[in-house]
Amino acid sequence: MKKSESAAQSFDNGFLCSQAVFSTYCEDLGLDYKQALKIACGFGSGMGYTGSTCGAVTGAYMLIGLKHGKTIPDDNKAKDKTYALVQEFNRRFKERHGSVQCKDLLGYDISDNNQLQEVREKELFALICRDLVKSAAEIVEELLELD
Repeated sequence: MKKSESAAQSFDNGFLCSQAVFSTYCEDLGLDYKQALKIACGFGSGMGYTGSTCGAVTGAYMLIGLKHGKTIPDDNKAKDKTYALVQEFNRRFKERHGSVQCKDLLGYDISDNNQLQEVREKELFALICRDLVKSAAEIVEELLELD
């Protein structure tokens, strides 16, 4: 099974979009699986139901940082590489889906409780987000040369 499919299956099994993407690859980059789940939890549903950046996207951003992020204050080369990969990730994800914003991808502003309830009733998280998780995983896997 491809890892991108494992990420989608993780989402199917009840993990958030951010958790599914981040935890699928975290051990390849030296981070404990359970720690990754905890770290990524607040990023799901567009940053905790705020409708902001898609959790699958932020899961990928965290992986990019985990692999290439700077650990020394003046390591601008690492920062520049990280930012360039985030920008390339965004370009590819937007090319496929039109946006990186949860509210745009779902077509609802889930920061509004009435709209969130409608998304839940229509089971849009399951219908839409699984494909976003798989897509984000595919893109970050390509960018970071993970498999």
